[in-house]
Amino acid sequence: MRKESSTNTINEKQINDSCGMAYSLSVLGGRWKPAILCRLMHHTMRYSDLKNSIELISERMLVSQLRELEADQVVKRTVYPVVPPRVEYELTPLGLSMRPMLKAMSDWGNLHRSKVNPDADIVVSDF
Repeated sequence: MRKESSTNTINEKQINDSCGMAYSLSVLGGRWKPAILCRLMHHTMRYSDLKNSIELISERMLVSQLRELEADQVVKRTVYPVVPPRVEYELTPLGLSMRPMLKAMSDWGNLHRSKVNPDADIVVSDF
């Protein structure tokens, strides 16, 4: 947790308040958020299915990233009162509105990767 009065925090707030692109990147930022959003773009997923679909992510990191996406109103968490507990995640309408942007980012990333590293295997995601 950073100090609210630090120069870094103040600069970040000023940039996010004045630049839509910077704000968007702050919402999407993080190693695992794109992978989470990519999976939820297709359908609602139970926590365990989401965890199993993203190799190498720790439970702590998945929970943390999901909480941040939920706080940003991009992901909706639904808890069902059953035993054992069942939790599902889905994109909100605001989250679904990111589809064109995420598709464009994916397409550009694949294009850039192919130019910089022509031998790389390109995995085309289906948005």
